[in-house]
Amino acid sequence: MKYGIDIPNFGHWADPRHVADFAREIEEAGWDGLSIWDHLLLWPGNVVGDPWIALAAAAAATERISLMMLVTPLPRRRPWKVAREAVSLDQLSGGRFILGVGIGYPPEEEFGAFGESTDDRLRADMLDEGLDVITGLWGGEPFSYEGDHYQLQEVTFAPGPVQEPRIPIWVAGMWPNRRPFRRAARYDGVAPIIFRDGQFEDITPDSLTGMMNYVNEHRATSDHFDVTVAGTALAEPTAAADRIAALGDAGMTWWREGWNPESSVAVEEWHRRVLEGPPR
Repeated sequence: MKYGIDIPNFGHWADPRHVADFAREIEEAGWDGLSIWDHLLLWPGNVVGDPWIALAAAAAATERISLMMLVTPLPRRRPWKVAREAVSLDQLSGGRFILGVGIGYPPEEEFGAFGESTDDRLRADMLDEGLDVITGLWGGEPFSYEGDHYQLQEVTFAPGPVQEPRIPIWVAGMWPNRRPFRRAARYDGVAPIIFRDGQFEDITPDSLTGMMNYVNEHRATSDHFDVTVAGTALAEPTAAADRIAALGDAGMTWWREGWNPESSVAVEEWHRRVLEGPPR
């Protein structure tokens, strides 16, 4: 089991210098990774920073922890640009980068506000093609692509990732939607969220077991597969240890302790708890 910290890319975390300092602190406190959200707006007037620059600052400030983009909405990005940025982060961090991808949420605020499509199926198709392009370019061989959304003449990208055979790709999905979990089965990990009847729900061991049974039905290999769950546990360490252990038995490999802007806990208090170390 590994333990990470999950932060938004807005508010206190809009400044990449804050992210770099925080990354150094959590590394010293014994955490295994830092994940950051990727939003452009989320709500009008929000103070937002670029998460790719923030992770680059964190990479330069640390030596050991994994650095996770969770998640970048690939349909609003040009996949060849993401392929190059991801390799650069992988090089800067010495092979510690993990690329998380999804279709993007919420669609109206993150896509519609900028004149882009809010159609889930369209963005899902773009995500699948975008992943084809990224993994093809990372191969370091002449690569071309002809899809409905992306077309590439034959090109060769160099250098390739530090990690082999590639930078790990974790796919986000809102259960009980099935398509994101079939997609995740083709890659290296899954970042599940439960969204039902317009509400987010906590992931339980039973719900995670159901998700993983479905993912495993669609896995073509027995290679290592990561399962990451984000939540809040540090307020009650004893109960947290039991909850995390039960999720681990259900297949979770990464717990990410998160701070949510809607939380009643001030960021300063949460920060203090985080620096006491993970609930191992």
